[in-house]
Amino acid sequence: MKKTALILTFAITALTVVDTNAQEVKKWSLYDCIDYALKNNIQLQKNKISEDVAETELKQAKAALLPGVTGNMTQSLNYRPFQKSASNFVNGSMTSSTSNKTTQSGNYGINANWTVWNGGINTNTVKSKQKGVEIARLASLEQANTIQEQITQLYIQILYSVDAVNVDKEILKKDSIAYTRGLEMLNVGKMSRSDVKLLEAAVNESRYTVVNAQTQVNNYKLQLKQLLELQPGEDMEISPLNSTGDVIALPVPDKMSVYYEALSSRPEILSSKYNIEASELQLKIAKAGYMPQISLTGGIGDNHMTGTNENFGSQMKYNLSGSVGLTLSIPILDNRQNKSAVEKAQYNRATASLDLSEKQKELYSTIETYWLNATNNQQRYIAAKSNVDSRRESYDLISEQFRLGLKNIVELTTGRSSLLQAMQDMLESKYTALLNIQLLKFYSGEEIKL
Repeated sequence: MKKTALILTFAITALTVVDTNAQEVKKWSLYDCIDYALKNNIQLQKNKISEDVAETELKQAKAALLPGVTGNMTQSLNYRPFQKSASNFVNGSMTSSTSNKTTQSGNYGINANWTVWNGGINTNTVKSKQKGVEIARLASLEQANTIQEQITQLYIQILYSVDAVNVDKEILKKDSIAYTRGLEMLNVGKMSRSDVKLLEAAVNESRYTVVNAQTQVNNYKLQLKQLLELQPGEDMEISPLNSTGDVIALPVPDKMSVYYEALSSRPEILSSKYNIEASELQLKIAKAGYMPQISLTGGIGDNHMTGTNENFGSQMKYNLSGSVGLTLSIPILDNRQNKSAVEKAQYNRATASLDLSEKQKELYSTIETYWLNATNNQQRYIAAKSNVDSRRESYDLISEQFRLGLKNIVELTTGRSSLLQAMQDMLESKYTALLNIQLLKFYSGEEIKL
């Protein structure tokens, strides 16, 4: 009795451990995958750093509008080993004479420089850097959108592959039943051994197909884990859809409505527009090279020297001086630097405009492709679903007739192949339509939801 109790206790403990281990594998929804990737993707983190760099460059450009102030201090030691008589020295406003071979002097000053006007270079640079901040932010959004699309594609591909495995398992089950029936018919002399071998080969082929399909599922999961930046060795399971529903009932968004909405919200389009504005500012900056520049300078200085009749305090008092100046700089000949800079800026502006046109065309092409895939596969799904029903009914009838010896093996395998192809076509059209409808909604500004 005690032995039986121990065995039961051990079995319950083992089942508890197995159940605990099973619970450790997290089931990821599509929302979980996207949310985790947006927080942990390495490329997105790099883009965030690029945003910070752009912000720093903007602060630096704004600081260039303010005066620059520098302080300096110089301490000198002079040594004249072969001096025979006293020497005269000018120390600021004071003239001194000393016979010391060694003298020490100090110079102190504070200088300021402010660019009053330089043709708008500084102000336009600030505006250009502001565009750069927006472009960096949009680059992060564009990368985030790309990651969400990739995750959605992989996620739905996994769902499709899992269903494909179930289809292959269903065919394997039917092949196994047919093989068992073939062995029975062989034993009573109603089937040749070669035909039974064909049935056995079909079973082996189905087993291989199941293993291969499961391998594809694991491969897609690996790609998804890499995209999510999961830690090595961390396992994951995909949550099945709460309700697969009927993709025919899902409305396909109008492609032109999606396109116009995307033109006003997609980061790649907005970034291209900002690039045009930034290139126009760069052109203004280049043209400012032809204009005069005005700068204001000012400074205050003081100095002292040893070996004189005046003490340190007197020297610092009488040598204190200040200055202020206005500088006008007019470009006359610059070896074509300004003209080349203007031409390059014009080329960059033209390129930026072409980039926008190219982005708009690519956007429309992408949206139209998604729309065609969605609408076409919805119609394919209708036909495929009807075809599966008829093929399954036909195969079940052929299988029953084969069991009764009324159909041969060729008719059975033909019916099997037709059913398998029909089921695969139905799954493919179903998930392709689902994916492209979700992507169309995403391009129109909605969140991806399954």
